[in-house]
Formats: sequence, structure tokens, C-alpha cells
Amino acid sequence: MQSILTPVSGHVWQWRDQSIYYVKAGQRQGQRPPLLLVHGFGASTDHWRKNVAELQQDFEVWAIDLLGFGRSAKPEMQYSGDLWRDQLYDFITEVIQAPAVVAGNSLGGYACLCVAAQRSDAVQGLVLLNSAGTFTSSTPTSAKPTLGRAIRQTIQSVLLQPVPSYLLFQYSRRRSTIRKTLEKVYLDKTAVTDQLVEDIYRPSCDRGAAQVFASIFKSPQGEKVDVLLQQLACPLLMLWGEGDPWMNTRERSAKFKQYYPHLTEHYLQAGHCPHDEVPEQVNALLKDWVLALAV
Repeated sequence: MQSILTPVSGHVWQWRDQSIYYVKAGQRQGQRPPLLLVHGFGASTDHWRKNVAELQQDFEVWAIDLLGFGRSAKPEMQYSGDLWRDQLYDFITEVIQAPAVVAGNSLGGYACLCVAAQRSDAVQGLVLLNSAGTFTSSTPTSAKPTLGRAIRQTIQSVLLQPVPSYLLFQYSRRRSTIRKTLEKVYLDKTAVTDQLVEDIYRPSCDRGAAQVFASIFKSPQGEKVDVLLQQLACPLLMLWGEGDPWMNTRERSAKFKQYYPHLTEHYLQAGHCPHDEVPEQVNALLKDWVLALAV
């Protein structure tokens, strides 16, 4: 049975006239860099509470809600990796005021990769946990599209329409749907608690949440992961929940190592969100890696 953890009290930062929610715990210690934790699609700072609770003993720890998610504002606009890159960069420089180790899961991992690669003065190290983002296709753009690609394009074109997008959002945000989705992507079903379901459900009730959902489908894909990796210069730690049904982690790992061979990686018996499913293992690996950077 998972114990209920009380979230760390949060703060609000005004960024581009929008309210951004974040939490801070722990104290800065010597040469140890601060940590900035970034959630995935549909999640929030709450998804890191198991990590913040332990890591704050050794580090100054920050977690932030990306614009459009959690307790942050949800304006109607185009959402992209570039937008979240700029949000994270400004947060590090204006609020944390020191280069940080940034750690992100899924969509948050992609945002962290963007800021680490393209705003390197703000980042001391990068930690990716089942990170999202696409690689450049080896198929020439003039080649005939595959059936799978054609189906994906058709689905996306349908979802660009307001009514189908809204109906999908209403279905996806039901508590029962959230629970079923989580149980598919967590190996340990006991980690899918009522609290976790509620943490994901609650922001979906906010004004503008449906428009954010639709905008992410409409937004053009950001910079390719391989391009970003070729711009990256800081140490990289990759933590893979190898039971992730949404990605072939071994195949994806090989692509990362192709473009950034000096990375460090570990495979964990977990699904798409290893930081929440096996937090003790993730916290220990992250702690040891960051302390080695600070030596």
C-alpha cells in the first residue's frame, strides 16, 4: 500500500503575463547544483512528490508545472517544445538563479532536452526518464507514406477538428479512463492510487484545459531529438522504465547512444513513469549521479 504524501506548499511565478506554479524544497548545499523536475503530458508537480520528499535531504529541489498543465495557467495559444524551453530557461535564470540539473519524464524530458541543448548556460546536467520526442526519419520525404503513417495522419487530421478533439478530451479525462491508462503504463498496479488519479484529473477541470489538449495535437513537431543531441554538451543520464508499452526502450536507447555515445543509462523494472513507480531506485541513481558531477 502506497502511503499518502502531502505535497510541498507551492508558489506562483508570473511569466509572460501567465501564472506558473512551482514548488521548492531543501537547501542549496555547497557546490551541489539545484535540481529542477519537469512532469510529463497531463501530469504536474504532484507527480514528483515521492522524489521531492527524499531528494530534498541532499539538494535544493524545484519542480514546475509547464504552461498549460497542473496548476499553471492554461491560455489559448500554440504549445511547443520551444515555448516550454523558454519557460524553463527563464525560470532557472530568474527564479533558481543558478545552473541546474534538469530532469524530465516523457514530454517533460523533451522540454528539458530542448533547454539543455539550446540554452546550455542554464544547465549543468540532464536526466531523461522515458523521454518523448521524435528522431529524424531515415525514410526520404519523397517516399510513399506507409499505411501506418497514413493512418496516423488521418487520425491527427480528425483530431484537429473541434468536436472530435473535445469529445476525446472529455473521454480521456474521466477518472475511470485515467486509471485504465495508468494501469497500462505502470507495471506495479498498486502504484496507481486514488491520489494519483485525482492529481491528473483535477487540472483537466480547469478553464482552458480542453483547448490545451487540442493545441498540442495541432502544434507542429518540434526540433528532432537527434538534432538536439548534436547540440548538447552537458552530462546525460537516462533512466528507462523498460516495461513502457508506449516505446521500445532498447531501440530508443540505441538511437540516443548513436548521437550521444557518452551518456549513462540504467534500466528499471517499471513502466512509463519510473520516478513515480520505483521512486527509491530513481532517487538513489539520480543522487549518486548528481553528486559525482559536483565533485
